[in-house]
Amino acid sequence: MTLDIPLISGTNSINVTAYSKLQYENTISFYSHLLGLEPVSKFSDSTVLSNNLVSVTIQYIEDEKKYRESKDLYESKKLANEDWRASSNSVVFSTSDTLRLQQRLEIHQSYPTDLSPMELYTLDPLGNTIGFTQTKNSLSTFPNTGAVRSVFSSLKSSPISKVNSSTDLRSSSLETSKQYPSLPKQHSDKPRKAIAVMTSGGDSPGMNANVRAIVRTAIFKGCRAFTVMEGYEGLVRGGPEYIKECTWEDVRGWSTEGGTNIGTARCMAFRERPGRLLGAQHLIEAGVDALIVCGGDGSLTGADLFRSEWPSLVKELLENGKITKEQHDKYQHLNICGTVGSIDNDMSTTDATIGAYSSLDRICQAIDYIEATANSHSRAFVVEVMGRNCGWLALMAGISTSADYILIPEKPASSREWQDQMCDIVSKHRARGKRTTVVIVAEGALSVDLSPISPKDVHRVLVDRLGLDTRITTLGHVQRGGTAVAFDRILATLQGVEAVNAVLESTPDTPSPLIAINENKITRKPLVESVALTKSVADAIKAKDFKKAMELRDTEFVEHLNNFMAINSADHDAPKLPKDQRLKIAIVNIGAPAGGINSAVYSMATYCMSQGHKPYAIYNGWTGLARHESVRSLNWKDMLGWQSRGGSELGTNRTTPEDADIGMIAYYFQKYKFDGLIIVGGFEAFISLHQLERARSNYPAFRIPMVLIPATLSNNVPGTEYSLGSDTALNALMQYCDVVKQSAASTRGRAFVVAVQGGNSGYLATQAALAVGAQVSYVPEEGISLEQLTQDIKTLHESFSRAHGRGKFGKLILASTNASKVFTTQVLANVITAEANGHFDAKSAVPGHVQQGGLPSPIDRTRGTRFAIKAVGFIEANQSVIAARTEDELFDLNEKKIYETAAVLGVRGSHIRFTSIRHLYDSETELAKRMPKFIHWEGTRAIADHLEGRKRVTA
Repeated sequence: MTLDIPLISGTNSINVTAYSKLQYENTISFYSHLLGLEPVSKFSDSTVLSNNLVSVTIQYIEDEKKYRESKDLYESKKLANEDWRASSNSVVFSTSDTLRLQQRLEIHQSYPTDLSPMELYTLDPLGNTIGFTQTKNSLSTFPNTGAVRSVFSSLKSSPISKVNSSTDLRSSSLETSKQYPSLPKQHSDKPRKAIAVMTSGGDSPGMNANVRAIVRTAIFKGCRAFTVMEGYEGLVRGGPEYIKECTWEDVRGWSTEGGTNIGTARCMAFRERPGRLLGAQHLIEAGVDALIVCGGDGSLTGADLFRSEWPSLVKELLENGKITKEQHDKYQHLNICGTVGSIDNDMSTTDATIGAYSSLDRICQAIDYIEATANSHSRAFVVEVMGRNCGWLALMAGISTSADYILIPEKPASSREWQDQMCDIVSKHRARGKRTTVVIVAEGALSVDLSPISPKDVHRVLVDRLGLDTRITTLGHVQRGGTAVAFDRILATLQGVEAVNAVLESTPDTPSPLIAINENKITRKPLVESVALTKSVADAIKAKDFKKAMELRDTEFVEHLNNFMAINSADHDAPKLPKDQRLKIAIVNIGAPAGGINSAVYSMATYCMSQGHKPYAIYNGWTGLARHESVRSLNWKDMLGWQSRGGSELGTNRTTPEDADIGMIAYYFQKYKFDGLIIVGGFEAFISLHQLERARSNYPAFRIPMVLIPATLSNNVPGTEYSLGSDTALNALMQYCDVVKQSAASTRGRAFVVAVQGGNSGYLATQAALAVGAQVSYVPEEGISLEQLTQDIKTLHESFSRAHGRGKFGKLILASTNASKVFTTQVLANVITAEANGHFDAKSAVPGHVQQGGLPSPIDRTRGTRFAIKAVGFIEANQSVIAARTEDELFDLNEKKIYETAAVLGVRGSHIRFTSIRHLYDSETELAKRMPKFIHWEGTRAIADHLEGRKRVTA
């Protein structure tokens, strides 16, 4: 846009041009309001505004291309972190009162300070910079004390409106195709819904990812998106400072940031009706008709109460004259949805809350570090963790780190009992050669008389009764800090998308939903029921009804607690099973190393010991067995520390039984009289189980229950949506990408093409793209077409052209190594750089085997334990099926009960299931591609694309 006047201080006449009708009207309104001008002449294609001191001529010429350019100019200036004074499209006026003027501006830059501005700059709707100065001229640093009449000398002071009048131009939101199944049909005559999001209660990692997903999904679906700053405090205070309309770019990069960027605060006022009345008024003033709250049980309780009172609040506001009849009729109902953000993981009906696994990751990392110094000095450590009334963090940390003892509020004991139990277990562990002792205390730990158990109490017992050199470590708010792990970023993102879907689909009669996760499935639950169940746990504990408190916890919590107690006792106590029910169970690792494999082996062995079974390890896969008879029974002391180690302590390779010598394998199975087999591994392990099951007709040694625990970063084993090691790999890749993206943002005008492992599976690339906010991900399932690559380069060009030096603008492209034989990572980087014509460049980055991860993530550790114990249970349960058909003539290989004794343990939707290897191999496997036929994560790709504004080329 060109201004037709000299750009000097004191200018009294300017001409500007608008390129759409709406822009034309907005520009007239802007100059009339800001400069106090009146229309001297007004026509359909031009208007002259004046107040005898200043004259503004606004012309209207319909031009779609220039209209978009002016919109882009406005948005880029608004979002850019740059000095508007350097803009070529600018004009400066003289004024005598910049402070009063500052109050009238929605966006501005003040110099030298906001408190005492000598110069003030804002933007008109066309993207021009409009400046005001109190100085004598543009070069002076002294205020103008002369009798020069200011353009504002005739303006009267007016109060600041609390109504957010900002216009969401959405110029930075990239166009996307309408092929996504979640995108509803748009109706131009239908008013746009306004969706607000707020974070409340304690902060938790992943909240920012949740807000980003909600804002961008709302905009993507044609809604207006708002953020409520400072939680319920922002609702009570109201106004554009606290209830802000957001654009697409406002939340760029938020998924990688910890805490909550929109703030959270305690608000006593909102607990009273007058406070909620103010909150309702401010939401109506802002035009918001749906609210999504990310917080804990207290925050969600307040949200549901707010919705239940809403009709009476709106009625009262009308009666008091705070809102108009039109507003009353328009905002009769408020749709509310909850996403649970809490490190405590204390919400009933959901397996995980946003931030819980990030907090658990901090705890496990700290205890892993503590173990090293504890081992050096043979010390005991008492570690206090957060959790309020919930012992989930302490319990899961106990499993993940093989802690000696835990104290949680759900399972209290008398003072004498817990002291005796702890000393007994620690003494047995020490007597068997363990040099370290770790006791984890939940901050809400209680004895049966409800007296709190503090770390000092535990310290005193360990010192006085056992004479151990003991230290106390209180982790404190370190547990809340830092960026979210991959699981929380993805969980928060998927729940944010589902929350927007929920409020758009809600009716006045729909109960407020809570977005939950059960196993691997995002679900909706009634918010009020979930909160009531959560609160009833605390009530049961206060009433000393600990049995009820445990029953009210999810079944998974009880299962984890039983697992911890079982593996913690190992061979230290008398076996639970009688001698005639004790088994010999072998375990072997097949395939590439993956995080959680050692956790599964450790848990399987220790659980077997507690039951009375004898665990055997087959070292170095099938080749180790066939060539070297590498079988050894597992010993508790030799496995100390395995729970938290990466890689495979048993050794692993990709050789299948038929390649290694299936006859020799059968011979050794018969020699050791194995009663069951657990295989931990990836696709080669899947093939191994199939070969062993089919060989049962020729080799009776394989007529035993056999189960596969999938473990591979590729997550490509049929029969499951989750494999051990995939979470560890995802975290390692995410951390690598965060660093690379930081480098790209610092260099400016740079994209990185990151090579992602996974074979023919695009799971890792897709999930990582969602976690790190990658612009593009290429996967083998889709390949890389020239048309799509051309479009992606064009989109990159558009994005960089709009960046204008903004921060957080590093671009990532993730490419699975098998996505294309032609477009390797380096070739992609070269092509993108060549096609960018010097506007930006691309570099390749290859994390390689870094993606296998170092120490396994807490998710892989705890799931490894859970799966291993379920696998042992499967072998125990199927002994009778095999025993009844030991004779050849009774053993029918094709009998359903028989072939179901060889199964894959998998997570499918919201359930853990055992599926026969025969069914999976024959019906659900693409053998040539080493992939399942059904790609369970396919829908996630659409979400990853639309949250980044990727344009898809459709056939």
